[in-house]
Amino acid sequence: MGTFIADLVLQIRSFVAENERETIRKRQEQGNAAAKKRGVRFGRPENKVPDNFKHIVKSWEDGKLKFDEVLRKCRMSKSTFYRRLREMRSGQEK
Repeated sequence: MGTFIADLVLQIRSFVAENERETIRKRQEQGNAAAKKRGVRFGRPENKVPDNFKHIVKSWEDGKLKFDEVLRKCRMSKSTFYRRLREMRSGQEK
């Protein structure tokens, strides 16, 4: 009988916890929707491409600049540089 009661209490607590998690998720979604309506942007700020990006890339491709110098001039990480390079080549510059 003691085990039955313990299991019952555990089930009730589990049910209450699950309901609370669902409520928290709903409130969070509502907050996110309200923030987006106000124009709040989520996530990390976008790294801007320098105005002379095409010139820097051309210099790098011609062998005038080392890759480390290119990254330093653009103030980008390697992955961001390659992503921006792909965007530039495909014509979808930001």
